[in-house]
Amino acid sequence: MSEKNMVEALHDTLSQMMQHDPRLVLLGEDIGVNGGVFRVTDQLLTQFGSDRVIDTPLAESAIVGTALGMAIGGLRPVCEIQFLGFLYPALDQLISHVSRIRARSAGALGAALVIRAPFGGGIRAPEQHADSAEGYLTTIPGLKVAIPSSPADAKGLLIAAIEDEDPVVLLEPIRLYRLGREEVPDTLYRVPLGTARIVQPGRDVSVITYGAMVPLARAAATQLQQRYGWDVEIVDVRSLSPLDEETLGQSVRKTGRAVIVHEAPLTGGFGAEILATVTEQAFWWLKAPIVRVTGPDVPFPPYAWEDWYVPNVSRIAHAIGQVMAEE
Repeated sequence: MSEKNMVEALHDTLSQMMQHDPRLVLLGEDIGVNGGVFRVTDQLLTQFGSDRVIDTPLAESAIVGTALGMAIGGLRPVCEIQFLGFLYPALDQLISHVSRIRARSAGALGAALVIRAPFGGGIRAPEQHADSAEGYLTTIPGLKVAIPSSPADAKGLLIAAIEDEDPVVLLEPIRLYRLGREEVPDTLYRVPLGTARIVQPGRDVSVITYGAMVPLARAAATQLQQRYGWDVEIVDVRSLSPLDEETLGQSVRKTGRAVIVHEAPLTGGFGAEILATVTEQAFWWLKAPIVRVTGPDVPFPPYAWEDWYVPNVSRIAHAIGQVMAEE
């Protein structure tokens, strides 16, 4: 076991899995010679050669379409999309073909492929480099969506995604790539898709979140525990599709209060699906209305306004205070 940040955990996992499974191939823009925009694939071209680490043209639709053909042919492609906001030209491939191939072929064909994409704010990037469009992807039947919030979970989710027989989008929070380090097991292990994680247990209120919002929720919980003695439970959704409805319901049935936090805009954001699920699972246990803390319903702004747009510790703490004020 060794300490790694998320970039290192993802890099080493890809290397391990490529050694483990000769069917595994990587493709994407600048992933070979340059090692990827965030260096997740650094030196893998040297290690495995250009037949397995493929620099592609700047054409996301072609990347995903080619990966589908590879998967149907028996390979295990892992695509890197430089930023989630660049995936939009490939939505036709995802919606019309990748997600439907199993149903279309009555189970004869599958699309065992992975799409990796960094997303979210935190690095003062230009337009379309910080979009949080995870909600769009969860509306596509046949597509699985997962988001790690730690290096260890990044490894386990990536392995589970690679081994899954259906297409998986792994969204990697940009601000967490090098934010911190933790011990990551050297062995191959899986974080099953469809499982949430209780980051810290609590009895007073459930904060349900994912990705880069998890450490912010922890910071808010620490502040409120020290100031008021409130015992905050933090639930990392981790897998958006499939969603671990039971863990969410159990948490809110225990605490009776819920705050949902994500960086994407409010309207149509995945928080609405979480809210509906929690209401179905725990309505009669609720002591207060559920509150959402999200980005506003505007495009992600220029970098000078980024701190205004993205949820922060203060906004999360305020929302927790709202639900705790209800009897």
